Amino acid sequence: MEMNVDELVKLSEAWLPVVLEYSGKLTLALITLLIGWWLIGRLTASIGRLLEARRVDRALSSFIGSLVSIVLRILLLISVASMIGVETTSFIAMIGAAGLAIGLALQGSLANFAGGVLIMLFRPFRAGDWIEAQGVAGSVDSIQIFHTTLKTADNKVVIVPNGSLSNGHITNYSREPRRRADINIGIDYSSDIKRAREVLLEIAKDPRVHLDPAPVVFVTGLGDSAVNLSLRVWVATADFWPVTFEFTELAKERLTAAGIGIPFPQRVVHLAKAD
Repeated sequence: MEMNVDELVKLSEAWLPVVLEYSGKLTLALITLLIGWWLIGRLTASIGRLLEARRVDRALSSFIGSLVSIVLRILLLISVASMIGVETTSFIAMIGAAGLAIGLALQGSLANFAGGVLIMLFRPFRAGDWIEAQGVAGSVDSIQIFHTTLKTADNKVVIVPNGSLSNGHITNYSREPRRRADINIGIDYSSDIKRAREVLLEIAKDPRVHLDPAPVVFVTGLGDSAVNLSLRVWVATADFWPVTFEFTELAKERLTAAGIGIPFPQRVVHLAKAD
């Protein structure tokens, strides 16, 4: 029993300093990690508020905040690892090797990151713009490092990867301050085209319609059952949809009141009698 006690004392004398040393380092590293993580969150929030105060684009401030947060957290983890005795140089080499392996496995994610950088550099769209890309149309809510968030007209949230977004076709409906609204409508073949043009141009006498270029009415085609007319007016981008909807309704009402018929598709069937 005395022998066992002596061995236990010797073991405690050998291991106790090591345990105390590493437990102290581990505790300090854990405290540093928690405090550093909290400070990074506060710093990221402060950067966001600063950029907002400077009236920086919301998408750009969101992108910068995400990038700063990720970089600082990686540096914090490296610092904490060095505090518990991990060699920084070997740790960085290990991270580099792991990064290479992860990069090969996650080529799509790296492409999305590169796409996010390209989007922020060339700015094909901004937060709040209405765009159409990758078969989706919506308002740009935010641009993150790896993806862009769109909100559709019926308030659905669509996540689009930045890689495919930066390499595909993008239609930005909000970039220019004004747009052309085309009001397409068909009239009877027996109707007076000049009179129909006068009625449609009367509709265009609206304060939202720009006078340069002036509103015009064209015959765009001869359909199976109607002469196709198009009223084309230039309006502010914000007025595009209200003008389109209102003018379409007014065109129907005014043409009908003027005695100009708007035909619906018809088909004539001839029945042949058997001999």
